[in-house]
Amino acid sequence: MTTLSGRVALVTGASRGIGRAAAKALAAEGAHVILVARSVGGLEETDDEIRKAGGTATLVPLDLRDSPAIDRLGATIYERWSRLDALLGNAGVLGTLTPLAHLNPKVFAECLDVNVTANWRLIRSMDPLLRSSDAGRALFITSGAAHKLRAYWGCYSVSKAALEALVFTWAAECNGTPVCANLLNPGPLRTRMRQKAMPGEDPETLRPPEAVAPLILELLSPACSRNGELVSFK
Repeated sequence: MTTLSGRVALVTGASRGIGRAAAKALAAEGAHVILVARSVGGLEETDDEIRKAGGTATLVPLDLRDSPAIDRLGATIYERWSRLDALLGNAGVLGTLTPLAHLNPKVFAECLDVNVTANWRLIRSMDPLLRSSDAGRALFITSGAAHKLRAYWGCYSVSKAALEALVFTWAAECNGTPVCANLLNPGPLRTRMRQKAMPGEDPETLRPPEAVAPLILELLSPACSRNGELVSFK
């Protein structure tokens, strides 16, 4: 029996990339994984892989810009399990790499909606459920772009810097509770977002998303006591 056996985990952006790799790893360690993503087809593929390996999952097709739907998801989790043991806020969008003065307002708004506001709504909805666990663990995916602040990356950089402030603040509020919240910078991995950001890069020179899965498991394990930290995958 593993430390995640029987635990309930929620993963956003579970249809591909880091989210899919993490969901599969969580399920392989015995957790029941709630898979959240916009793509029904991608969710079904993740679910198929989990079930073939003997794991279990619940599929939730959901656009994270739909805030009331996030609230309803929290209520549904409470009705079915009365708690949440692990939350991985992985879903994100890159936006457009362009000068800030040229950035389309709709693109900027979507970047903030998905990368920041949706995670705040997840915190708002899942906080009581995580506190109902004996060891609620939350992890959010950030990026070095939050600190490098390179030209043309403003949309993404602003959203990740805001996400870090959000999670660090919540982590401070979790002191003295069963909940620990951290951030993970996975670095360059072979993902669709990385390919979009670096179209001239050879993806075969990068590690696959599965490489970071063991660290995600560690940070979402009830044995992890780290709180309010930014962890970098090396």
